Amino acid sequence: MKQKIRKWTLRLTVTGLFIAGLLLIIILNPILTYAKKTTHNTFTIYHNTKLDPLLTSQLDDAIDLLKTSEFYNDKFKMDICLNDGSKYTRLIEIIGGRQFARGFYDKVVLFGNANFKENYVELEGYKWNLTQLLAHEMTHCLQFAKFGFWKSKPIANIDNWKWEGYAEYIARQNTNKNDLIKNLDRINQSDKNSWEITFDDSTIAPREYFYYWTMVQYCMDIKKMNYKQLLADTTKEQNIKQEMEKWCKEKKRTHNMGLPKLGHEY
Repeated sequence: MKQKIRKWTLRLTVTGLFIAGLLLIIILNPILTYAKKTTHNTFTIYHNTKLDPLLTSQLDDAIDLLKTSEFYNDKFKMDICLNDGSKYTRLIEIIGGRQFARGFYDKVVLFGNANFKENYVELEGYKWNLTQLLAHEMTHCLQFAKFGFWKSKPIANIDNWKWEGYAEYIARQNTNKNDLIKNLDRINQSDKNSWEITFDDSTIAPREYFYYWTMVQYCMDIKKMNYKQLLADTTKEQNIKQEMEKWCKEKKRTHNMGLPKLGHEY
């Protein structure tokens, strides 16, 4: 009986390892599940249908955002995997869960429906700016390339606000979204029961990610920390929030004190 148990245990282990190895080969080689691939600068784009030429300019715009990261490497190559009929996206979705996109190792996988003309990815009725989504997931690839497998999430014990907040910080380097006080006001004035923050172009950011973004923005723009210093900092998340809110109130108070009184003549 014991011999049979050991025999079946060995068989199951070998089978499990074989399946895991097969999955890993497919994950690392998207071409096995796509009909076509197109290269553009340092990108390899995997697709089944005709490639929309607008995507290449959106990738270039995402790279411009990525250049603001201290980890940017112009030699780093990435795979872009589109959701246009390949089983690859379904496989990654089963493994990691459904979301707008996922960035890991040197790969960015889109799960939502991309509208290249309007520059957004749609999922369950919500729209995420495509260029910013690409930059967000590419930032995760840069983080992985810099810190390695064991020191990156989900293996490493890194606060989610530091990991996701940094990706949002890099991806949202727009002139109309880099004012921290306005960003905090947007949070405070939004519906507290809504999971998303909606922008003027009808695209969204998850409310949680938006707050993570403001915290990283506060640490890097106001406290002048770089990302390595931020990762090493042991200040608790709640304390950062309180510190940031206090800073915001003080800035507003100082600004209001400096305003001229109504009716004052010069």
